[in-house]
Amino acid sequence: MIQFEELKLELLGYKDKLNDLKEALGLDEMQKEISSLEEKTTDEKFWEDLGNSQKVLQRISTLKNRISAYESLKTDFDDALVMIELADEEEDLSLIPDCRAGVDGVIKNLEDQTLSTLLNGEYDNKNAILTFHAGAGGTEAQDWNQMLVRMYMHWSERRGFKCSMVDFLDGDEAGLKSAVLLIDGENAYGYLKSESGVHRLVRVSPFDASGRRHTSFASIEVMPEIDDTIEVNIKPEDLKVDTYRASGAGGQKVNKTSSAVRITHIPTGIVTQSQVERSQHQNREVALRMLKSKLIEIKEREHLDKIEDIKGVQKEIGWGSQIRSYVFMPYTLVKDHRTGFEMGNINAVMDGDLDGFITAYLKMQSLNNLNS
Repeated sequence: MIQFEELKLELLGYKDKLNDLKEALGLDEMQKEISSLEEKTTDEKFWEDLGNSQKVLQRISTLKNRISAYESLKTDFDDALVMIELADEEEDLSLIPDCRAGVDGVIKNLEDQTLSTLLNGEYDNKNAILTFHAGAGGTEAQDWNQMLVRMYMHWSERRGFKCSMVDFLDGDEAGLKSAVLLIDGENAYGYLKSESGVHRLVRVSPFDASGRRHTSFASIEVMPEIDDTIEVNIKPEDLKVDTYRASGAGGQKVNKTSSAVRITHIPTGIVTQSQVERSQHQNREVALRMLKSKLIEIKEREHLDKIEDIKGVQKEIGWGSQIRSYVFMPYTLVKDHRTGFEMGNINAVMDGDLDGFITAYLKMQSLNNLNS
């Protein structure tokens, strides 16, 4: 039947891309690396260096997960093809929606895994730390800042990532002056590094009784979370640690003790803080990890040899020019000014549909790297 034949041809059109993905992932090389690493785990001295043993086990787990994901995709492809062929033989039109869903699932999974092959930076597989700051404009900008925080929370949910609020500062009347999100998931930083920069909003402000159109700005800084597998040497004497009382939304107290922690890196003036954990010790650990992440990010961006080469706060990410505009009025459009990618369904974007923007950026970066 013509409907099933069209679905079959559409699915088979992705067969070459499926084979290309296998080559791009380097599955054969992965298997060899797994065998080599597993051989190391049998050495009687393997557990003497706990830090190194954890790195090896983490690498084995990552490689096995990648292989399993591809094999699952290949199985889904074969199953979708068999379903279409059986439904066609039986001429059962009621199975068209199921066949359509099978083909769509394979295409989406294939696109996601193909995108992951572009994530080959040193820290791309790490968790991501997003820091949000409202621009000038008072309540309107602070509300926009909170809208962006919500957008990335929804994006995380769509990806199956864990998202937690590390720190925040409420707006004067509404919204957030600043916030910090930790997004925990494989390749979270690799995906979200494209989101660093200034985001511009154009809308009729709900805070303007005259109903005038406003333009607001908020900045997002994206850093990889540096865990214990990466050594960052920070001198204790270079740190100033302050404690203060954490406060919740609406002025509610999270804790009556001074459990919130603020860490200042004296040589650079960089400040990180955490207030959402229950204990001062936990908040200190979170703030210190954020500081390490920020120092590493600046070191990489400035192409420096050592953390000590960072001279001061002028090296931090600046506001620069906007990377994306979100227009609610007089028309609806979200446009990325670096790639030209745009979407008219602004509500979907604000609900976390960001993959099109992320994919366009990663493809652009990949082409730039090939041409450089």
